[in-house]
Amino acid sequence: MRFWVGAYAPDAGSAEGIGILQAGDADSVWASGPLGMVGTAAAAPGSPSWVAVHPQLDVLYAALEAEGTVQAYRRTGETSLAPLGAPVPAGEAVCHVAVAPDGSFLVASCWGDGRVVRISLDAAGRPSSPVIAAAAGDPYGSTDAPFALDTGAAVSGAVVPDLAAAARALREAVGEEFGHLVPEYDAVPDTDAESEEAAAGARVSRAHETIVLPRGLLATTDMGLDLVRFWRSSGAGLRLVQEVALPKGSGPRHGVWHPSGHLYVVTELSREVFVLTPDAEGRWRVLSGEPLLGTLDGDTAAELCTSRDGATLYAGVRGSDTIGVLSVRGAGEALQLTALAEAGTHWPRHHVVVNDTLLVAGQLADEIVSLPLDARTGVPGRVRHRTASPSPTRLLPMR
Repeated sequence: MRFWVGAYAPDAGSAEGIGILQAGDADSVWASGPLGMVGTAAAAPGSPSWVAVHPQLDVLYAALEAEGTVQAYRRTGETSLAPLGAPVPAGEAVCHVAVAPDGSFLVASCWGDGRVVRISLDAAGRPSSPVIAAAAGDPYGSTDAPFALDTGAAVSGAVVPDLAAAARALREAVGEEFGHLVPEYDAVPDTDAESEEAAAGARVSRAHETIVLPRGLLATTDMGLDLVRFWRSSGAGLRLVQEVALPKGSGPRHGVWHPSGHLYVVTELSREVFVLTPDAEGRWRVLSGEPLLGTLDGDTAAELCTSRDGATLYAGVRGSDTIGVLSVRGAGEALQLTALAEAGTHWPRHHVVVNDTLLVAGQLADEIVSLPLDARTGVPGRVRHRTASPSPTRLLPMR
């Protein structure tokens, strides 16, 4: 089986552009065989850190993070891509693109300036006409926030308690022996230690991903302002439907929609997985959350994906380099952490499940590894295969 590999170019890594990984036989639907890089499909010095495919056409889209643009590529052979049209401006440090199921548009998320951008796609898949969506406001009381948040107040259907006070009280109750297990809601980390805003203590918008939900609904995560925002597309761009606030300082990064109707979101900074659900009227709220216990201070969560049957979630954690394994309970409304397995590589930026195998992109190790998944528990085992791959950040199965 083959995969497109997004990566960081020399400005932030060592890749030449979009790579191609082969796992086992090229035409197999399994990925349990030996790994090897086939080559570079397209040179992209602007760091194609995320790639996505058109649902009907042989067209690939790359978020060129260093250039702040989205570039389309048409497939010209088994292992080659060529630019399709000109790059389309999106925003500072664009880090994700998601294509609508009907192929009529894509949405770009920009970590640097918080932009969420709708970009139209023509019949050939060529992108154009970027429209910037409404900017996010801080639900925790910034001067330009669309609403003020009081302790325990309802925010767009989600009740947000004073978790900082609760964390302090619980840590005091359990004492030093177990206090380190309590999530540090009272010690909110910076969203970007290198930015002037963060250095000054400001909270800034950091859009990170768009998740496509059923019936034309889209969800975007804002890591800097702890928001999950829901949208619908229109001819004029994206129309904001609802915003749901997660705990302050949690940093929602990536999410996955589950067939049970729930949306699971992993938080980069607090290292938890939250369950969001809609009510009978379609208003979303936070239903529950599960911390990735055993992770370390300074760790940051990255990717979240499901097993083939949807019974298990896998959350990558950078720093201690682990994979959190969570079991989906009940009708999808609850999660239970069942294991914290070794990722087998350094800085697991992205991972994907293919049948009985978990492929992990070790960004700072410059490699991709494969881990076998236990058929009964779903827990990853020791590294089965590995291959050198420069600064990998995204693994996308080829069609």
